[in-house]
Amino acid sequence: MSKHIAIIVGSLREGSYNRKLAQALVGLAPDGLEFTFVGTGALPLYNPDLDEGTPPEAWTQFRKCLSRADAVLFVTPEYNRSVPASLKNALDVGSRPYGASVWDGKPTAIVTGSPGGIAGFGANHHLRQSLVFLNAPPMHQPEAYVGNITEVLDEDGNITNDGTRDFLRSVMDGFAAWIDKLSPAS
Repeated sequence: MSKHIAIIVGSLREGSYNRKLAQALVGLAPDGLEFTFVGTGALPLYNPDLDEGTPPEAWTQFRKCLSRADAVLFVTPEYNRSVPASLKNALDVGSRPYGASVWDGKPTAIVTGSPGGIAGFGANHHLRQSLVFLNAPPMHQPEAYVGNITEVLDEDGNITNDGTRDFLRSVMDGFAAWIDKLSPAS
């Protein structure tokens, strides 16, 4: 039985390296995982007042999409040593209304990419902290930080380095095992 994985890319830029990295990860995934990219750019900022009555349609669609997912893969850059605002907003929108969090119990994995050498370490750990609170257990190992991303992905999003490709394949194999461990087939 296939597992449905929602992919959330932290960068809103259509041609972002993290979006290309996410697409490359899909190609490296083992059989049995199906992927859907879930956008966050159209989500209005979370305001609890908007959940009273009829919430914004973008929130409703986002929550439905995440509710159907068996797991979530986050692929994100780092902005100012943290996660992009759209990603934090998506966490907030999905965690409400109180008692109806779409994140609860979902296995997650985080891959961060950056043109610099630090490779999104701060974003990875800030996101991990929120996911633990939301009871969306992040995969422990392998941790995935892709530094110097402009040197390992070409303009078309192809991985140009064999070692990086092998490592990212191990990340996706590890994620599949993490999903099976936390939500085995029934």
